[in-house]
Amino acid sequence: MNVAPGKTEISSIPFDQTRVDRLMEEAGVDVLLATSKHNTQYLLGGYKFIFFSAMDAIGHSRYLPIVLYEKGGPEHAAYIGNKMEGGEHQNHPFWTPTLHAACWGTLDAANLAVEHLQKIGKGAARIGIEPGFLPSDAYTLIRKALPDAKLVDATGMLETMRAIKTEAELEQLRIASELITDSMLATIVWAREGTTKADIIEQLRREETNRGAHFEYCLLTLGSSHNRAASSQAWKKGEVLSIDSGGNYHGYIGDLCRMGVLGEPDAELEDLLAEVETVQQAAFSKVRAGTLGGDVIAHAGSVLKASKVAPYTDFFVHGMGLITHEAPFLMTNHPVAYEGTYASKPLEKNMVLSVETTMLHPTRGFIKLEDTVAVTDTGYVMFGDRGRGWNRGGA
Repeated sequence: MNVAPGKTEISSIPFDQTRVDRLMEEAGVDVLLATSKHNTQYLLGGYKFIFFSAMDAIGHSRYLPIVLYEKGGPEHAAYIGNKMEGGEHQNHPFWTPTLHAACWGTLDAANLAVEHLQKIGKGAARIGIEPGFLPSDAYTLIRKALPDAKLVDATGMLETMRAIKTEAELEQLRIASELITDSMLATIVWAREGTTKADIIEQLRREETNRGAHFEYCLLTLGSSHNRAASSQAWKKGEVLSIDSGGNYHGYIGDLCRMGVLGEPDAELEDLLAEVETVQQAAFSKVRAGTLGGDVIAHAGSVLKASKVAPYTDFFVHGMGLITHEAPFLMTNHPVAYEGTYASKPLEKNMVLSVETTMLHPTRGFIKLEDTVAVTDTGYVMFGDRGRGWNRGGA
């Protein structure tokens, strides 16, 4: 399907055009050529093709969605997708004036992108690409077909684009967090003595799916073990359980951790979880628009350093949205490999953070809280703010 280019009403563009145009100018990009699922979803206003939601491979190649957006020229925008996406357009038209729902692999998609760029007179432009999400065969084709173009790494620009959430995005993240929290708490109550890790993870998958979330993973520990992989290990009376799950709602991630215990928590367990909570609250106390990201890290870090559990406890903050680690990036290689480029920048309203404190206690096990907060002008709002104490299993 090829819908001829035409003028687009600015009100139909599903993102802040002025801000995106400014970010493109700052990054030295004339035209975006977005190829990752998360960035094409963002630029299309939340759309993601369900047929390839779980995998990309088909035949000898793979699905490669492409959104082309010219700075200041939304009338030249195009979406290049799979042949079956013509039906999606019939039911819910894409905002881009040009649509090519015609591809079955990477090379036909790249060819159509080249043809469109040449058609709109941008064959020699500064084209912003995503190197980590552009297959080598497609890159080679574009490089050869457009020898005068400058291919610019637009990864950072696109990350910045997504860093500040719209109200609609915040609502998706809130719902995702609520669904994950409800699912984890229900799973803890369901599990009982003798229930295995594999069984608990499968039950969580069912709980999340039944609530309308898309299950992605569950990292689970029982007892004194720090191993979070699925196994036949069974829950025993008096043991702790940590359940850390990521799932999404319409593409937006919920990522939280809650604690369970089979029986009543003893005084030591209450004390240990209180130490984790103290670090979490220290981080929350600094979260507000205008605070330097690094100040949040430093303050919580200083509180943890003074704690008796510091030798075996870690603190971490990362951005949340369409992917589990996105802007703002506040810490360097801790543990995910990226630079903490936002540590020296102020937090902005509607940024979303995951705050997590993890204790690897030598005898009592894996004790952790992970919470999702959205930055406001005066502080923060927490999503899924329930079950942050000891939750009883087998109730």
